[in-house]
Parts: sequence; C-alpha cells; structure tokens
Amino acid sequence: MKVGQRMTRNPITITPDMTVPEAQAIMRREKIKRLPVVDNNGRLIGIVTSLNLIHASPSPASSLDIYEMHYLLSKLKVEKVMTKNVITVTEDLPIEEAARIMADNSISGLPVMRGDILVGIITETDLFKLFIELFGARHKGIRLTLLLPEKRGELAKLSTAITKSGGNIISFATFEGEDPTNGYCVVKVSGVDKNALVTAIAPVVEKVVDIRET
Repeated sequence: MKVGQRMTRNPITITPDMTVPEAQAIMRREKIKRLPVVDNNGRLIGIVTSLNLIHASPSPASSLDIYEMHYLLSKLKVEKVMTKNVITVTEDLPIEEAARIMADNSISGLPVMRGDILVGIITETDLFKLFIELFGARHKGIRLTLLLPEKRGELAKLSTAITKSGGNIISFATFEGEDPTNGYCVVKVSGVDKNALVTAIAPVVEKVVDIRET
C-alpha cells in the first residue's frame, strides 16, 4: 500500500501572512491539528501545528499586561512560528516508510508532494486507521498471539492448519519475537470453534501466548 492510497487529498492550506488566531480558528473549525503553509504561487514553504500555535508568544517580556499580550498575539503571523524545513514524501512511497519517517523524526504528519505541487497530507490518524484494518479490529473473530519458530515455511504451516480446521483468516501480522530464533504472529480467525482452532494449530507453533474472542 502506498501513501497516495491513504492520504487526505487537497489539504487545507494557509499563507504565511495569516495571523496565529486565524490559523487556530481554522484548526478548530475543521478539527485538524496541522496546516501546510504555501506562498502566493502555491509552493510549500512551511507547516504549522496546533502545538506551534499554542506555544506562540508575541514577546518574552513579562511586564506586558494581558490586554497587551492579546493584542500582540492577534498580530503575530504564522511565518514567525511555522516549521520551515518541512519533511515531505511522495504519493508512491510505501505507507510503512511514511510511518518510519514520522517515528524517526518525532512528527505526526507529512505533506505529500507531486513534484513541486502539494497534493495531500498523511497523518498519524491515517496510520491508526490502517492499524485498525491490519488487525481486523472491526471484525468479530478469534484473536491469537502465537510464538513461531523463525524458520522458512512456518507461516505456511500455520495458515494451512487454520484452513484445515475450517477457519477463515481475517488478519495476519508478524513481529519480532523473544529472541532471533522465533517471532510473534497475531492472527484473527472466524468460522471455527476456539477449541478446535487451538487443537489444529498446536503442533505448528511454539506457544499460544494469548487467545480471545473479539
């Protein structure tokens, strides 16, 4: 799956001369947490987040009264608080690479570019929705966490055992195990009795770590 299949297309943008209160009002109205900033030619020059705006201060001076502070804040421009060196991605980037970039850089959203044109934005919310799909969280079934030997053909053995028991695999994901010799597998199955399923898979797994009906 690629970024272009999960991004929000044609994101709302603002210009650098917009004031901080105006940008905050847009975020509240649209229920979003970040806004790409573009120049008069529509080129991406920055991004501003809700945290940028919350932490915005017109002056470090402590002698200003509340009215002066509000006045100066009302005049503060987005260009003064936006992030200028924006990390971007392209539509054809694998979705997991976008997630890695966000994690490695401690950011929660990435503008998506097609050449010099901003065509979308991919956010942590988009990844959370994908995570829900990956684990089949909206489907009823038997969810198993299994420990498998780290050997060629083990996943095939497991899927065959599930199929022979009459089960239908809803979701299937693998993760690093307890050590290099094994790996975790989280699988959700429907259409089969729980006890029959456990009996079927027991010969091909090291351990059933967790099993529950969801």
